[in-house]
Amino acid sequence: MDYEQIVDELIHGSETAFNKIYEIYGKRLYAFCLMYCKSREDAEEVVEDTFVKLWQNRISLNATQSLQSLLFTISRNKLINLYRRRINSPEYAEYVDAISQSVSYGHMPDEKLEYDDFVLKLEQSLNELPLTQQKVIRMSKIDGMKNKEIAQTLNLSEQTVKNQLSTGLKMLHSKIGIMVFLLFLVNQKYLWS
Repeated sequence: MDYEQIVDELIHGSETAFNKIYEIYGKRLYAFCLMYCKSREDAEEVVEDTFVKLWQNRISLNATQSLQSLLFTISRNKLINLYRRRINSPEYAEYVDAISQSVSYGHMPDEKLEYDDFVLKLEQSLNELPLTQQKVIRMSKIDGMKNKEIAQTLNLSEQTVKNQLSTGLKMLHSKIGIMVFLLFLVNQKYLWS
């Protein structure tokens, strides 16, 4: 059974084709997810959710579409959503509250030091970027400004702002690694408050 035939059969609801696709991509997706979330349970959940989404949206697939690209994109988005859920969870809020109370009572727990190291590394990496990229990233990701507002403030075109933001974020990603970078994108509102 060739690739396009498998996808075509999946589109038409073939469980055999679905199982074949799982055999081909399941282990690779699991390894990809495990590399970023470091938890077997979370990696398994993301892979399961990815394949559920594939099955639910099979009718909208194109037989010539790259399933590998689609599956890894879905997994990446699900990993980002997993981080967002964790950061916005009541447990995380309680954790942050407990840390801040410990610090206010004169204790300096290791977690606080790790977080401070994270903020320091991020700040140092931002400072290594060209000045325009620093400004654009800070205004966009920290201050929450829209590209149009940034363009007006810095007297740049919107396209220049988009280009500077894209280039700057890519450079940050390469400097601080994917996990820290994802945390920055998901948790930017907490960093410099």
